[in-house]
Amino acid sequence: MPGIQDVLEILKRDEKAAIQRLIDWLKIPSISTDPKYAGDVRSAGEWAAAHLLESGFRVETRETGGHPIIWATCPGEKPIGAGKSPHVLFYGHYDVQPADPLDLWESPPFAPVIKPASGELGERIVARGACDDKGQVMMFLEAVRAWKLATGKVGGGVRFSVMLEGEEESGSANLGKYLEAHAEELKACDVCLISDTGMLGRKAPAITYGVRGLVYTEVVLHGADQDLHSGLWGGRAPNPITELTKVLAQLWDANQHVTIPGFYDAVRPLTPGERSAWKALPFNAADALKRIGLPPEADRGEAGFTALEREWARPTAEINGINGGYTGHGAKTVIPAKASAKVSFRLVADQDPEVIRDAFFDFCRRRTPPGCRWEFIDHSGGNPATVRTDSPQLQAAIKAVESATGVRPVLIKSGGSIPVAGMLKAMAGLDTIFMGFGLDDDRVHSPNEKFELECYRMGVRSHAQFIETLRGM
Repeated sequence: MPGIQDVLEILKRDEKAAIQRLIDWLKIPSISTDPKYAGDVRSAGEWAAAHLLESGFRVETRETGGHPIIWATCPGEKPIGAGKSPHVLFYGHYDVQPADPLDLWESPPFAPVIKPASGELGERIVARGACDDKGQVMMFLEAVRAWKLATGKVGGGVRFSVMLEGEEESGSANLGKYLEAHAEELKACDVCLISDTGMLGRKAPAITYGVRGLVYTEVVLHGADQDLHSGLWGGRAPNPITELTKVLAQLWDANQHVTIPGFYDAVRPLTPGERSAWKALPFNAADALKRIGLPPEADRGEAGFTALEREWARPTAEINGINGGYTGHGAKTVIPAKASAKVSFRLVADQDPEVIRDAFFDFCRRRTPPGCRWEFIDHSGGNPATVRTDSPQLQAAIKAVESATGVRPVLIKSGGSIPVAGMLKAMAGLDTIFMGFGLDDDRVHSPNEKFELECYRMGVRSHAQFIETLRGM
C-alpha cells in the first residue's frame, strides 16, 4: 500500500518542477494594499486555486467585497485506525507586501532568482513573497499534491479545508465578516494549521504556540486651515509636527514601559517554566543584532525582560511612520496645517485590541495641544493567540517535524501577528498550530526577501509527515 515513503520520493523527484511552480507564482505582483494591482492579486488567487484543483480539491473563489478568498475542501475518508481523523483547516495568504524601496533590491522583486545561500551550503530563492507567504503555502500545496500522486487520495485521505486570503498584508479588512458568515463551516474543523512563522535557526525547527495581536492606527493632528509661513507665524501658532512629536514622546517612560493607563492590566504574566525554557534556547541577542547591523548595546526595550521575553510575551508600542510639512528637495519654510503618524501596538494574551485602541486615542485626547484638533483612524487589529501545548494535534505536528528533519522542534512564541488565529479562536473555538520554516534573516517585508531552499525542503517534508500522522489518528 502506498505511503509516506512514496510521497517523499515524489517530493524529491519533482522538486525542480515544484520550485519552478513557486517561481511562476512569485512572478505575480499580488500587492493587496495598492488598488492598481487588484487584477494581479486575483490572478495569484486563481493560480493557487488551479494548483488545489489539480490535487483533487473542490475549489471555490469566494468574493469578500475586496480581494477574494480561495476556499477548497476534500472529504477525507475513514482512517486505518479506529475513530475519526481530525478535520484540519489550512490557512495561508497569497497577497504580498509592496516592494518599495525598489532601488534596494539586488534583483527585481517579481523576477524570482535562485542564488547561493550566503555563508551556508545550498541555495535561496529571492523575490517578494518568497517566504511571506507564498513559499510557505507552497510547502502545503506540494505536500498534498504528492499525497494525491502517491495514493490517489485527495489530501492523503485526511479531511482538509483550505482558506487562502488575499488581504492579509493590507489589514484583512473583509476577513472578519467572512468568518462570521461562514462560522458553521469553520466550527466543523478541529484545528487550524498555519505555515507563516519561523524556526529558531537554520538547524533548529520550531513549533510556534503563540503569536502577538495587533492594533494599527493613524493619528492626525490638525492646526491652522492652511500651511503657514514659518517666519510670519513661527512662535505665534502651533506647529502640528512639533506638537504631535511631543505627545508621542510621552508614550514611554525612562524604562521603556508604555505609559497608556491600563495598558498592562490584561497582560498574561510569564510563567517560571516559560522563562526557564526560553533561557535554555540557543539564542544570542548580540548575534541577532549583529545580523541587522546593530551593536550589542542596541539590545534595549522594556526593563526587566530579556530580548526573547520582550518579543514573545510583552506588548509594545511603535511609531511606524510620521508625515507632515515639506519633505521634497530644497527648502520650503512652512508650518504645516497638519501632521500624522502611524502608530501600532503588538499585544499579548489576554489584551483586547479594541480596549488598547480606545485607550491610546484617549491618551492623545488628554494631551490635545491648545488650538489643535485630532483625527483618529483605526486601520486594523487582531487578537493575540496562545494555544495549548499538550493537544493531540500539536503533538502530531511535533512528531511530523522530528520525522522530517531528524531534530525535535522546540516550542517557541512569535513577536509577529497573524490576526486570523485570534479570530478563529473567538468565532469558532479553533486552536492553531503554527508550523513555519522561515528564518529571522529572510528579510520579510524588506528588499531582497528570500526563502532558503533547505527550509522549503524541511517544510514540505514536515507537511507530508503531518498528513501521515493525521492518517493514523
